[in-house]
Amino acid sequence: MREQLLALIEKNSRIGISELAVLLGKEEIEVANEIKKLEEERVICGYHTLIDWEKTSIEKVSAIIEVRVTLQRGQGFDKIAQRIYNYPEVKSVYLISGGFDLMVTLEEKSLKEIAAFVSDKLSTLDNVLSTGTHFVLKKYKDHGTILDEVKEDVREVVTP
Repeated sequence: MREQLLALIEKNSRIGISELAVLLGKEEIEVANEIKKLEEERVICGYHTLIDWEKTSIEKVSAIIEVRVTLQRGQGFDKIAQRIYNYPEVKSVYLISGGFDLMVTLEEKSLKEIAAFVSDKLSTLDNVLSTGTHFVLKKYKDHGTILDEVKEDVREVVTP
């Protein structure tokens, strides 16, 4: 039940307990208890709404920043990542493979604000060797949801 439950609420966090119970073939109380348990175990870490900001009048700029760090004795990637994710501007931090060590995502009102964050806060951290900033120009799919879905023309062709 656990994997099925997680898959269902990952796709739609607004789905109700009663609908989940029907889909899983379980009692509502079983489903509610399992969700509570998953939240307590921090398997379920939060509930979020995905917003396509391009369809609003609110200006937002997204950036992906690659960060190369040097490790110091007794201080691993976790400590550096923690220092970075504690900044309120930071949306996510990932340990990655390849030429860089960490990937940081930001959302701000302007390119200037992102550049200021990188130069004034991120680059000044002791363990940071270098950064590479990539601005997101358009999102096509985010968190499994297609944002730029092409609508098929369903009109009938009329010929003379």
